[in-house]
Amino acid sequence: MLVLFETSVGYAIFKVLNEKKLQEVDSLWKEFETPEKANKIVKLKHFEKFQDTAEALAAFTALMEGKINKQLKKVLKKIVKEAHEPLAVADAKLGGVIKEKLNLSCIHSPVVNELMRGIRSQMDGLIPGVEPREMAAMCLGLAHSLSRYRLKFSADKVDTMIVQAISLLDDLDKELNNYIMRCREWYGWHFPELGKIISDNLTYCKCLQKVGDRKNYASAQLSELLPEEVEAEVKAAAEISMGTEVSEEDICNILHLCTQVIEISEYRTQLYEYLQNRMMAIAPNVTVMVGELVGARLIAHAGQTSPKHKGKISRMLAAKTVLAIRYDAFGEDSSSAMGVENRAKLEARLRALEDRGIRKISGTGKALAKAEKYEHKSEVKTYDPSGDSTLPTCSKKRKIEQVDQEHEVIEKKAKKARVKVKVEEEEVLVVEEQETSVKKKKKKDKKKHIKEEPLSEEEPCTSTAIPSPEKKKKKKKKKDNED
Repeated sequence: MLVLFETSVGYAIFKVLNEKKLQEVDSLWKEFETPEKANKIVKLKHFEKFQDTAEALAAFTALMEGKINKQLKKVLKKIVKEAHEPLAVADAKLGGVIKEKLNLSCIHSPVVNELMRGIRSQMDGLIPGVEPREMAAMCLGLAHSLSRYRLKFSADKVDTMIVQAISLLDDLDKELNNYIMRCREWYGWHFPELGKIISDNLTYCKCLQKVGDRKNYASAQLSELLPEEVEAEVKAAAEISMGTEVSEEDICNILHLCTQVIEISEYRTQLYEYLQNRMMAIAPNVTVMVGELVGARLIAHAGQTSPKHKGKISRMLAAKTVLAIRYDAFGEDSSSAMGVENRAKLEARLRALEDRGIRKISGTGKALAKAEKYEHKSEVKTYDPSGDSTLPTCSKKRKIEQVDQEHEVIEKKAKKARVKVKVEEEEVLVVEEQETSVKKKKKKDKKKHIKEEPLSEEEPCTSTAIPSPEKKKKKKKKKDNED
């Protein structure tokens, strides 16, 4: 197997000496720890050196665009075709082009990537005749040249101007709104009636810049800025204004803010004319259909994609936009559900287009490579609510008869429970009545017993002598004890 290795100095083609070592991908780096070990795995077969930095730049720009340089084509026809061996390449797209144009079998796999890393780590020992200083100088010069080329011949350069212009226009609008609001509130303490009379923000600031203090409105000439009726109304309001008096320093700061507002407004007008001219030059049809601002925002939105997919995404975005406009105009629903769904479809389509970069080298070179995406799978334990209920589970679909029977059983149980409760309540009432009757009888017996005892004590006394006070006290004590 042969290996095509691109360097900043030239093209190198290596011959793999021991292909069995390539089967162990994880331990392949051990075979390139030293130059001696690396020479046992690969050997330089041919080296085509660049004459200068310009030739190196042309070769690498062709490789970046997926094209074969004339110098590389000669090397492949001379060396690889005669060897009749497969060619290992670092770029799958380049391998597909070589397969189509030169009919050479190319290989690109993780093993090839590891092999390229090993060769790059021991490049000084594997490519004789090239000094490290020369290699470093060519790398630096080629890096600078590639950077200049990418900036000079960028396909996004024209679109970038429009994207930056529309973004700056939006920023200027926000700043102008903040400045004008602050100016109206600040000068409103001195002359609040002026804000209601003059509604245009730029005219308001120009009037302030020309007049300043409220007292100067009577002698000021505002015919260049305001109509006669509005000018008379302003002068009349200035004479009877309810505003407070301010100092000259306050007026100076307010006038400085008005100057800033006027300058930013003039620059915004200039920027809008620039954007209008650029849109008419780059996208005249879009500008005529939807206007400069909407067209610029569409280009800015489509500019987030790579240059290869701008056409497809722009057409899809235009189609979805037209569909959304029709839905908003003629649809009965006022929600944004369809717009959210279309946006999700566009983003999914964009991701699908960006994932098409990896292609097969075998066959025609146009088939998509099977690359499995990494998906993070985490085990999420869900709560099982079946353990909360102690009732027996049953199937969802039940017959009507079973449901009626269950209702009847429940009603019977409820009736029995009610009867039991009533019986218990009646028994409690009977017991309470019996207890109250027993208590009443006891009280009556006690009263009778108390009345009989003093009569039996008085019968044997036949004398008319008055009882002593000691006996009266004893009788009272007995009565109290009996009660």
